Amino acid sequence: AYRALVKMSALEEQGLPKIPDLELSALCFRAGCPSYTEEERSEAKLKLLGEIQSRDLAPLYEWVCNELKLDMDESLVVKMKAKNEGKVAKLEEKVKDAEENLGETEVRDALVAKAEYLCNIGDKERSVTALRLVYEKTASTGSKLDVVFYQLRVGLFFMDNDMITRNLEKAKSLIEEGGDWDRRNRLKVYEGLYCMATRDFAKAAENFLDSVSTFTSYELMGYNTFVVYTVVCCVISLLRVDLKKKVVQGSEIQEVLHQLPLVKRFLTSLYECQYGLFFKSLAEVEVLLKRDRYLFPHYRYYVREMRVLAYNQLLKSYRSLTLEYMADAFEVSVEFVDRELSRFIASGRLNCKIDKVGGVVETNRPDHKNWQYQAAIKQGDMLLNRLQKLSRVINV
Repeated sequence: AYRALVKMSALEEQGLPKIPDLELSALCFRAGCPSYTEEERSEAKLKLLGEIQSRDLAPLYEWVCNELKLDMDESLVVKMKAKNEGKVAKLEEKVKDAEENLGETEVRDALVAKAEYLCNIGDKERSVTALRLVYEKTASTGSKLDVVFYQLRVGLFFMDNDMITRNLEKAKSLIEEGGDWDRRNRLKVYEGLYCMATRDFAKAAENFLDSVSTFTSYELMGYNTFVVYTVVCCVISLLRVDLKKKVVQGSEIQEVLHQLPLVKRFLTSLYECQYGLFFKSLAEVEVLLKRDRYLFPHYRYYVREMRVLAYNQLLKSYRSLTLEYMADAFEVSVEFVDRELSRFIASGRLNCKIDKVGGVVETNRPDHKNWQYQAAIKQGDMLLNRLQKLSRVINV
């Protein structure tokens, strides 16, 4: 544990600057999220507004008021904007002075300072424009990637999907041109976080696992939070054998999991088939997901898919078993299991049928060749329909 702590504190020093500060966007989420108590929301709102006033973040204040439907204090806006514009004017003077009297490096440094300030105060449009100008003045691939990381953080701050996807593609092309090892690994964390936020848990798990031993992206999150995200994504997307090899037996992850008893219990209870404990852990993990900025939109989907996964894991071990046995295994009522299985069977998520009279669940193992045959027929029908439509158009 001590070794892990020393490693994390040393690596944290290597992180990029926390610009923009994603903690402020997390506070904004917390202030408006119904999963928090009224007291917690009020506390988050007060802390956020306190940060905004103490740092004169006028553009961010306008965005927060719009997001949280707050009444805007116009006099406060005028006061903060005056300070912001005064600071921007000074930074522009430095840019002009560098352009007239100094070299290209000093010009770029002055442009970076201006862009960082605009990012810090939450001025999205002007910060994007300023970062674009910095990018144009940058020669090396590594420095260009650092500018793209700034743009990605602005995109993550405001959850601008279009901005994030464009800059991820730009970063990947730069990496192919010759990005170094550190930036290559950093990009995996950024991409993994975005994939998780857009419900691509498999891709997120792949990127996170590649970054577990090399994580330095403290500008996005702490290492413990990163491990939580990694486990959450892996449990839902990895095959059992891969989950054991990469997560359950992963030394870097296990070093941190002793500090995260809930996440460890969630992982091990599913892997060790302790279904009653798993259901209880899943209920607690659901609370975590509902209170997370990136995972909140997906918590219902995640919990439903994890229940299906657990039911499938149990059913695969038997040809048939009683509803009462399943209810005991999951520590729920027979009526609950009956209702859950019926719903998932009807939607094609579970390959089994319920004998209501005998109180027995019988599994139907899907015939892979039969499935391939049915898929070929279905795709053939679709192709014939398209050809008929095409022939009609050509005849006309």
